[in-house]
Amino acid sequence: MRTTSLFLLALCLALSPFGSAKKGGEHPLSKIAIHRVTLASHDWVYLKASPSLLGLKGQTYEWINLEYINANPSSDDWIGVFSPSNFSSSVCTAENPREFPPLLCTAPIKYQYANYSKEDYVGTGKGTLRFRLINQREDFAFALFSGGLENPKLLGASNRISFANPKAPVYPRLSQGKEWNEMAVTWTSGYSIDEAVPLVEWGPQRGDQTKSPAGTMTFGRRSMCGPPARTVGWRDPGFIHTSFLKNLWPNQMYDYRLGHRLRDGSYVWSRIYSFRASPYPGQESLQRVVVFGDMGKGEIDGSNEYNSGEYGSLNTTRQLVRDLAGIDIVFHIGDLSYANGYLSQWDQFTEQVEPIASSLPYMIASGNHERDWPGSGSFYENNDSGGECGVPTQTMFYVPAEKRAKLWYSTDYGMFRFCVADTEQDWRRGSEQYEFLERCMASVDRQKQPWLVFLAHRVLGYSSGHFYVQEGSFAEPMGRDSLQELWQRHRVDLAVYGHVHNYERTCPIYQNVCTRKERTHYEGALKGTIHLVAGGGGANLAEFADVEASWSLVRDYDYGFVKMTAVNRTTLRVEYKKSRDGDVHDAFTISRDYRDLLACVPDSCPRTTLST
Repeated sequence: MRTTSLFLLALCLALSPFGSAKKGGEHPLSKIAIHRVTLASHDWVYLKASPSLLGLKGQTYEWINLEYINANPSSDDWIGVFSPSNFSSSVCTAENPREFPPLLCTAPIKYQYANYSKEDYVGTGKGTLRFRLINQREDFAFALFSGGLENPKLLGASNRISFANPKAPVYPRLSQGKEWNEMAVTWTSGYSIDEAVPLVEWGPQRGDQTKSPAGTMTFGRRSMCGPPARTVGWRDPGFIHTSFLKNLWPNQMYDYRLGHRLRDGSYVWSRIYSFRASPYPGQESLQRVVVFGDMGKGEIDGSNEYNSGEYGSLNTTRQLVRDLAGIDIVFHIGDLSYANGYLSQWDQFTEQVEPIASSLPYMIASGNHERDWPGSGSFYENNDSGGECGVPTQTMFYVPAEKRAKLWYSTDYGMFRFCVADTEQDWRRGSEQYEFLERCMASVDRQKQPWLVFLAHRVLGYSSGHFYVQEGSFAEPMGRDSLQELWQRHRVDLAVYGHVHNYERTCPIYQNVCTRKERTHYEGALKGTIHLVAGGGGANLAEFADVEASWSLVRDYDYGFVKMTAVNRTTLRVEYKKSRDGDVHDAFTISRDYRDLLACVPDSCPRTTLST
């Protein structure tokens, strides 16, 4: 037990006026007026967090208990979780030398109301809470505030707690490399290259192990484009390491662990993980692919942190973990963490998806909440990234793109070819990305890889989402005008999008006309492309418009994901599964021979001659 008078006295010395910060908008964390925090000097409070040392057995998360007493409780009291624990003005940096830093200058990583677990808190002044903390390279402290979120008054702070090794390597993310027999492993740690050498020890299960070096990257506050990423949302991201495991045998199981060789020659190791190497391009075997967008993150402990509306992401994550043995590769097509400028959330997101991303290639696409910011080169001039302008995404996840800042790429998985677009950069005819997409679609050998899939975040094809219908476009303006001829000419089977937070499936379609009348089974040439919206990964659901277009076959206002199963080169099954229970809500199959891909359909064949 301890009081906090010395801590509060230190904060008093830093108290000074500060200009108002711009609010982020819809998220609870952005509603906390950190710049307005004042010091409440007359109330006695007590906070105690336990245990004080976490991760003694190498765990990357632990549950802690927080006890607190407030002599003058109220219903709007709340508790913020801060990391690092020194959240006073000593960690503030003033961009303007004429402007003094505020009392507090960093947002909490999560918060909860003091009466969350005990309704009698207001009557007794006593309460307890349980928080789930993950290893984020720094220690933690808990602070009690009165005055609600808009006029917070700091009452006191707890003791500091930390993980035994806060710098430990954590949260591996696998992804396909630029070669079919290569797997990239990316992870986060607190070790700079001056402190330790990053590496991966890996090899076939029950076989010889080898060590591969890793590259290291990070980014600083000034790499951010604006607030809150550059101000109250900033948190040091640590160091991001990527190693490439090469010359893998197709479908072989491999073990690996993350490591750092310290200066004294000793090693720090993660636990052992495993993955299955990708099949050879064109290999005919059972191949299962999951696609979804807009998942975000959730808090298992019920914290009202800034993403509290995205509880659906926990159901999606849990369902994918349950079905892990039935999935080979995952595509998360944009709007990943919804960090929106609060950098602490990236650690929490990578920890949430670790059971999936450490075992399967976890491929990503760029969304508006990763990239968009005015004057940053994004195609859309809005504030959706919260000032991140793509930097954390490009650093924390590897994709086989030619340039990290341009997140469009192609990747092969057995009988599939995926052409992944970056909708936050110019995709119109004549652009660099358009030329790439044409090469991606034109270069695939459809005899060996018959299933051609286009993936993108924003809907460039068809959607009955309310805001798209209001615009009168039923998709991103200019999307179909720019790309539908590509899809048709190269006979793209499926186009899958996020951005609209629901599920929808179209008929095979070209130029707003259904090219097939069937609903559940298509045999022979599709003569068009089937478009799916799979944006129900976890973010708040989006309404459909009242208009029912003739091309819209199935709609669902719920959380879920799409699963594609290539049985062989002639049969593909596509399912939409609910996140809450894994039940199949929609399904269809495509059956065809190679000759069906050679058959002429409108605008897909060159001119012919009548000459014999």
